[in-house]
Amino acid sequence: MDVRLEGVTVDGILRGIDLHARDHEVHGIVGPNGSGKSTTLRCVYRALRPSGGVVLLGGRDVAAGKVRDTAEHLAALTQDSHVEFDFTVTEVVAMGRLPHRTTPGHDAEVVAGALSRVDAAHLAHRGFLTLSGGERQRVLIARALAQQPRVLVLDEPTNHLDISHQLAVLSLVRGLGVTVLAVLHDLNLAAAYCDRLHVLDGGRVVRSGTPEEVLTPEVLHEVFDVRAHVVRHPTSGVPQLLFDHRESTA
Repeated sequence: MDVRLEGVTVDGILRGIDLHARDHEVHGIVGPNGSGKSTTLRCVYRALRPSGGVVLLGGRDVAAGKVRDTAEHLAALTQDSHVEFDFTVTEVVAMGRLPHRTTPGHDAEVVAGALSRVDAAHLAHRGFLTLSGGERQRVLIARALAQQPRVLVLDEPTNHLDISHQLAVLSLVRGLGVTVLAVLHDLNLAAAYCDRLHVLDGGRVVRSGTPEEVLTPEVLHEVFDVRAHVVRHPTSGVPQLLFDHRESTA
């Protein structure tokens, strides 16, 4: 299912975002702090109504349908996905089944499978509030997977994860065969796992394209105010960034 943003505006934050993620593609949204990345995703998963423009999911305006209808196709992992009550891990992941009308037995199979896919099956009976930050993040990703979406929206999915689980989660997401929009701060991970990247700055998309087209020394200096060398990974061939050390001016 494709996702298209046409002229999406949020007063004071976004200034006409145009973006198109085709079916099954993994798209990364990158940019400096305050550039509008999370706000863009909030417009996609309907937490925020744009003041202008339209978000299309499979060619249909998401704002025109019921929230439950959207949830049957789209799952989101947000920065503010808080669970304040001491549900078990299984209960938290089972919340991803709420948009669907299926049998309890089938739901239990889906939940167990989602936990296994994020290496968290051993946490099934733990209280969610007893988990570490990284364990909680994996459980919340499992909740999104349990929703069985055709579109997955991820806001900093590798937050709190050690490097092993960062790579495992992004490999999993890459192999799901669904359309993915993900905000990522690690540009090297974005280059390794995304088909296309969109660079936001000042509430606008200033560059879109493949990682090779977008992650150039010129763009990195212009948008992030850093100097970097772009090299090829010796195994995968994807671009990797080597940043120059910045001297303190204090």
